[in-house]
Amino acid sequence: MPSALGDRSRGYGPLHDLWHLPALRAATVGGDVVLAGHLARGDIDQETSSKSSPTDLVTATDRASEAAIVHYLTTQRPKDGILAEEGSERVGTSGVCWVIDPLDGTTNFFYGHPGFSVSIAACDESGPLVGVVLDPWRQETFQAALGSGSTLNGRSLRCRTDTNLSLALVATGFAYREAQRRKQAEIVAQLLPHIRDIRRVGSAALDLCSVAAGRVDAYFEVGLQPWDLAAGSLVAAEAGAFVTDFTGGAPSAEGCIAANPTLHRALLQAFHV
Repeated sequence: MPSALGDRSRGYGPLHDLWHLPALRAATVGGDVVLAGHLARGDIDQETSSKSSPTDLVTATDRASEAAIVHYLTTQRPKDGILAEEGSERVGTSGVCWVIDPLDGTTNFFYGHPGFSVSIAACDESGPLVGVVLDPWRQETFQAALGSGSTLNGRSLRCRTDTNLSLALVATGFAYREAQRRKQAEIVAQLLPHIRDIRRVGSAALDLCSVAAGRVDAYFEVGLQPWDLAAGSLVAAEAGAFVTDFTGGAPSAEGCIAANPTLHRALLQAFHV
C-alpha cells in the first residue's frame, strides 16, 4: 500500500530551492510572533474569542502570526495561493497553495502549557510538496520535502518500526464540538484495551511529527482540517509512516492514521472490528 499522500516523483526540480526555504522562513516569522506572545502571556488573556464552540479558542497571537506569515509569503511568492486557519485565503495562479496553521495548539498556548506550533506546507493539487512544523517553545523545527526525507533540527528522522499493536504508544486528539468528542471517545474506548497507552498533546501537527521522530508509535484523529494535516502528514510520511484516512485513502476530516506500514494495517483492522 503506498502512502495516501500521493506519488513521490511528480517531476519537480529542487524542491528546497522552490518552496522549502520560503516555508522555513515563513514558519520562523510566525514562530517569532508566537514566542513573543507566549512570553507576554499575561497581556493576551483578555484577547481571546471562540470559534466552533466556547472552548475552541482563538487569540490575538493566532491572528498576528497568520498576518505575519501571509505578508511574508505574498511578498516572496505573489503568484501562489493561500489557505490559512484564521481566514486568510487567496486563489493563486502558480498551482501551489500555502496551507497555514499560524498557531496549532491554541488552548495549550493560552494556558502556558507545552504543545503548540506553527505549521506551514506548500501543496499542489496532489498534496504537500514541502512542510515545516516549528515548536517555538522547544526550539524544534521539523522539515520535509517530497521524496527527500524528514529532519528535526537537521537530523534525519525515521518512524519506529515496532509492529506489535499491544505495545504501541498511540497519540490522538479531540475536537471541540460535543458530537465529535463523543465519537472520538467511542473510538478511544474501542482501541485502548488493545494498545500500550494513549497520549494527548493538543497539536495535531506535533503529533504527526512525533510519529516521524519515534516519540510515539502511531497517531489517529478525526475532525482535522487541511491546515492541521498538511505539513505534519508530509513529515510523518517522509519518515516512513503510512498516512491515510480510516479506509486507506487520503487523510481528511473523516480521519487520519499515521504509523509504520505494519502497525498502520493493524490499526485499520482494529477500527473496523
